[in-house]
Amino acid sequence: MITAIELSLDRGVKNLIKSSSFTIHPNHKVGLVGANGCGKSSLFAALLGQLQPDAGELTMPSSWKIATVKQETPALDISALDYVIDGDKEFRQLEHALAQARSQNNGNEEAIILNKIDAIHGYSLPARAGELLHGLGFLQEQLSSPVKDFSGGWRMRLNLAQALISRADLMLLDEPTNHLDLDAVIWLQRWLKRYTGTLVLISHDRDFLDDVIGQILHIEQQQAKLYSGNYSSFERQRAEQLAQQDAQFQKQQKEVAHLTAFVDRFRAKASKAKQAQSRLKRLQKLPDLAPAHVDSQFTFQFEQPEHMPYPLLSLDQVDCGYGQDSKILTQASITLVPGSRIGLLGRNGAGKSTLIKSLAGDIDILSGERYCAQELTIGYFSQHQLEQLHLSSSAIEHIIRAKPSYGELQARNFLGRFGFSGDQALSAINTMSGGEKTRLVLALIVLEKPQLLLLDEPTNHLDLEMRQALVLALQEFSGAIILIAHDRYLLESCVDEFYIVANGKIAEFDGDIDDYQQWLNDDKKLVTKANKTESSTASIDKKQLRQQQANLRQKTAPLRKQANQLEQQISQWQQQLTTVEEQLADTELYQAENKAKLTECIQSQAKLKGDIEEAESQWLELEEQIENITV
Repeated sequence: MITAIELSLDRGVKNLIKSSSFTIHPNHKVGLVGANGCGKSSLFAALLGQLQPDAGELTMPSSWKIATVKQETPALDISALDYVIDGDKEFRQLEHALAQARSQNNGNEEAIILNKIDAIHGYSLPARAGELLHGLGFLQEQLSSPVKDFSGGWRMRLNLAQALISRADLMLLDEPTNHLDLDAVIWLQRWLKRYTGTLVLISHDRDFLDDVIGQILHIEQQQAKLYSGNYSSFERQRAEQLAQQDAQFQKQQKEVAHLTAFVDRFRAKASKAKQAQSRLKRLQKLPDLAPAHVDSQFTFQFEQPEHMPYPLLSLDQVDCGYGQDSKILTQASITLVPGSRIGLLGRNGAGKSTLIKSLAGDIDILSGERYCAQELTIGYFSQHQLEQLHLSSSAIEHIIRAKPSYGELQARNFLGRFGFSGDQALSAINTMSGGEKTRLVLALIVLEKPQLLLLDEPTNHLDLEMRQALVLALQEFSGAIILIAHDRYLLESCVDEFYIVANGKIAEFDGDIDDYQQWLNDDKKLVTKANKTESSTASIDKKQLRQQQANLRQKTAPLRKQANQLEQQISQWQQQLTTVEEQLADTELYQAENKAKLTECIQSQAKLKGDIEEAESQWLELEEQIENITV
């Protein structure tokens, strides 16, 4: 079991967890939740032995194998399948030992090793690795592709598969759904429910937490407290505790006010001095109760637009894509009117984002008709919008630029609804986290007073409280919504109907997310059957195929070269950033005599973060161009 006794964790001069005790029993599945910056990742680092407790104890069995998802993946030549198999380190060690035994003609040793491989089910490992990769969205032909051919998001999926196959006693997963689409999230949900080891999971997806975990470890106000039950149960328990805490605090405040008034009034009177001293002692002995505290600092809504055209936007018999040779959708038709609330479903790469880009006018339609109301304002959220933020500008500057009639005070008040308080509103974009950037883009969309919202994965990087604020704002929105999301709770709370994007077509889907899970299972069976039929009957012109592949390589070679150079540069900067942040974690750096060094480290950290953000944006653009060519 994992045992914390009076545990305290600090990062630099910041106290994250103080004097907290909890026990996580073997095979339990625990969700680790709390506001951004409360210490969740630091607790993971302590469990991995990368951060030592500042006080107290944090212990677990020394024999436990721990699995976690690597944050970086080098551009390797080995296949995706072999990379995932590398996650089972014992199998790889036995495999190496078997090769040595065979080279030495040691039959006895060979037999012993073969038995050990059989005992850990090593012979089925390639099949299990393939199953993991299929579940996470990889196609059969991609299993043999080298790791270096995959983009950053797909490499994160490879890292996740490597962690899942490791047969670990303890699995630490930090936001594993961030790089997944809804299909892969549903699959991972099922896989983790079957996992028999101990799981500690950081997630901002409440439906995912509800379905997978049985306990919640909540970090709030430097205290880590364990609750029984799933996330919904935790919310109910916490609400009751907050109500009780608030009632006790209000009662105590009345008593404090009464005793204080008596002391102030009669302290100087000789006849009442004794009673005044008695009440003063009672005041000093009262327990130190804090007012009930609620994490959420986000309260925003989409403002009522001045005009509401009807219809807002429509596509009629439209072909969408990136040129006549790369059509993604054909004969697509959809009409959006005020009150339309549509969720888009479909496998990764089916064309959901392409459809939203076509609706937004971000890419031109290839044929058909796109009608857009004259007075229509579209609130469009995508990764591209995050990349278009001015890295050297502050949040306040973005707001005033978008709304020149706002003064600094108005801009500050407006940003406060999105969690930007104090100096946060003055920080440059290149020092912001992904969650802060997402909140700023949402704030800019609210300013536009849109009648139509096109939202492509808006919850990436958002914590639970901001996600809930977004749900409430969308529920009150009077215009039309089209939403792509891997967050099931967001979809089920904010949309009334689903459209499915598959096989180059878009069509209404008569069902809910549970029905979509069944559709995925049925579709997988049909694809498997079709592949078997094709492989047994079709003859492929290999020469033509090689020619096509050569043409694609020629087109993408310059882009791939630029992407690889950026990747190497980002890796170097990441290493430098790690070194700087290790220095910042050293408490001695905060001594007065080290002020110059501290300032230099903080400036280096900000510059490296900015450089990395900018390079990653360029890299993502290049990867998207490569992907569009090779689709």
